Amino acid sequence: MIHHDGSALYVPDPAPTLGGTTDVYVRTSADAGVDRVWARWTFDREPRFVAATDARPPAARTGERWFRVSLPLRNPVSRYRFLLDGPGGYRWLTAAGVFAHDVGDDTDFRIVCGHAPPAWAADAAVYLIFPDRFARSAAAADRQLPDWAVARDWDHPVSGDGPDRPREIYGGDLDGIADRLDHIASVGADTICLTPFFPAPANHRYCPTTFDRVDPLLGGDAALRRLADAAHRRGMRVIGDLTTNHTGDRHDWFRDALAGRHRDLYYFDDDLEFGYETWVSVKRMPKLNWTSAELRRRFLDGPDSVVRRWLEAGLDGWRIDVANTTGRRIAEDNTHEVARGILAAMTRSRPDALLLAENAHDATGDLDAGGWHGTMNYAGFTRPVWTWLATEPLPFLGVPVGVPRLPATAMVATMRAFAARMSWRSLTTSWSLLDSHDTPRFHTLAGGSAGLVEVGVGLMATLPGTPMVYYGDEVGLSGSWPEDGRRTVPWHDRERWDHRLLAVYTDLLALRREHSALRHGGLRLLHVGADRLVYLRETADDRLLVLAARRPVPEPLRLPGIGAADNIYGQAPDLAPGDPLPGDGPTFQVWRLAD
Repeated sequence: MIHHDGSALYVPDPAPTLGGTTDVYVRTSADAGVDRVWARWTFDREPRFVAATDARPPAARTGERWFRVSLPLRNPVSRYRFLLDGPGGYRWLTAAGVFAHDVGDDTDFRIVCGHAPPAWAADAAVYLIFPDRFARSAAAADRQLPDWAVARDWDHPVSGDGPDRPREIYGGDLDGIADRLDHIASVGADTICLTPFFPAPANHRYCPTTFDRVDPLLGGDAALRRLADAAHRRGMRVIGDLTTNHTGDRHDWFRDALAGRHRDLYYFDDDLEFGYETWVSVKRMPKLNWTSAELRRRFLDGPDSVVRRWLEAGLDGWRIDVANTTGRRIAEDNTHEVARGILAAMTRSRPDALLLAENAHDATGDLDAGGWHGTMNYAGFTRPVWTWLATEPLPFLGVPVGVPRLPATAMVATMRAFAARMSWRSLTTSWSLLDSHDTPRFHTLAGGSAGLVEVGVGLMATLPGTPMVYYGDEVGLSGSWPEDGRRTVPWHDRERWDHRLLAVYTDLLALRREHSALRHGGLRLLHVGADRLVYLRETADDRLLVLAARRPVPEPLRLPGIGAADNIYGQAPDLAPGDPLPGDGPTFQVWRLAD
C-alpha cells in the first residue's frame, strides 16, 4: 500500500495560498519497501526535490508508515509527485499510480491556489431538470403557444425524429418545479440545475432568441424569482444553463448582425456553409466570436451583463453549455480566458456562485486554469460506468458504435486516467452522472435490471465527485435515445413509479449526506476484478468499505488489514476480522469500519 490523493488526509490545508507552503503526506504500509521519500515539485516547470520526514498524523494506524513534506507553492497550479526508494526499488508515485519507471508530468498531483469552488459545492447533490417535461403548474393550461409549437398532452409519447421533435411542448414550467421542491428534497438533492430557460423556437431552448427575459412559456421572470426564493427558503440552490458558444439564429443580436450592426459578435464568411460559423453545422446555432470586445461587454462587463444579471435575479451559478468549444475556432483559442472572465463577472455579483463546464469529452485540459470549477464528468465517470454495467449497446454522445461491456479493470483504468489529469478539487466539484438530457436513460442501458441500476447509483453516491440525478431517474423513467429519455414524470399516476428504485436513490444520497468520508474522504482501491470492485472512502474519523458487483463472484475475497465492520447499506451481514466479502450480485454494499 502506497497512497496519496488530494483529500484532507493527505493535503490538510483547505485554502492553500500562493507563495506559501502546505504539508502533504504519503501513506505506506510497513512492508511496502519504502525507506525514503522525496517530493518532486516544479517551479515554473523546473523540477525541484524536497526530502520527506517521518510523520504520525491522526489518521495513522498500526502497521503504517507516513511521510510528510512541506511543499512550496510558487505557481497558481503546483504540480508534484513522489520519488520512493528502499527495498521495493526505485518508484514514482503520481496521481495515476505507482511506476517502476520514469513517466511524464501530465499525471502529477496538483494543488490549486485561488479561484476555489464555493464551499457548498463539495456537499451538494444536483438534480438536473428539463423544464418542459418535469411538472406543470395550473397556470400552464392558460398559456398561448407560439406558432412553431405543437401542444402535447402530458402522457403523449415523445417523438423520435422528424420535424415535430423539437417543437413538442408539454407545458412543464418553473412554477411546476417550485410545486415539487418537496419531492426533490426528499430524494436527497439540494441543488437544481435547469436546462435553458430563455425563449427559443425549440423545446430544448439551446437556440435562444434573447438573454433578456425568461421564456413566458415557463412563467417568465417572476416565475424564476419565485422558484429561486422557494428553493432558498429550503436551503436549496438553483443553477442556470447558459449558451456562451452560440445563440439562436433568431436571437436579437444575430438579427442585428445580419442587418449590419455589430457583425463582430459572430463569424461571417461567404465561404462557410451558411455564410456564418455555427456549432457543429447546426444552422440555427450561429457561433459567438469571443474576440469581440462588444460581446465581452454584453456577457461580462456591461451594466446589464448576461452572466451577472441572472445571478442577481436569484441564480446560484451557471452550467456552461458546450464549454469545450466556447472561445475556440480554428487558430483561435480563448477558452481559458473566457472562462476566467465569466468567473470574475460572477464573483462580482455572487462570490459563492458555482461555474460548471459542460464537456462531453476530455475536459482535463480546461480545468485548473482559473475558470471552470468542474465539469459534467461524462468521460471520467459516465462512460466508464456504462461500459461496466451496460446490457444494451446504446449510443453515447456521437460515438459510432454502441457502448461495449468491459470489465471493472477497464472502468477503473478509464476513471483513473481522467482523474489523474485534474486536481482533486476539480474532480470532487465535477458532476458524477449516470445520464442526462443528452443521453439515453441509464435505466434502459442497464436493461431495466434493478440490481445493476442500484450499483450505478451506488457508484455515483460513493466515488469522489458531486452526484447529479437526471429528473425522473429516481422513479424509473426510461429512454433509448436522448429525446426518448425526455419523458414526462407521471405525477398523476404514481403506480407507474418504481418505488423500490426511489428508495435506492433516497437511501444512497442520504448515506452520502450523513458520512463525511463520502463527501470529503480519500479514495483507496482495495480490489478490482472483472465483475467486482472494492474500495475505501476515509477521513480521519470516518472509514467506509464499499463493494460493488455486477454479477455473482463466488470466489471468496478476504482483505488483509480490514477488521470488524458494520453494514450500513445493503443486505449483507456485518463483518468480523477475516470474514470474506459476500459473493452475490448484482449488489452494492457499504460497511463502516470499527477502527
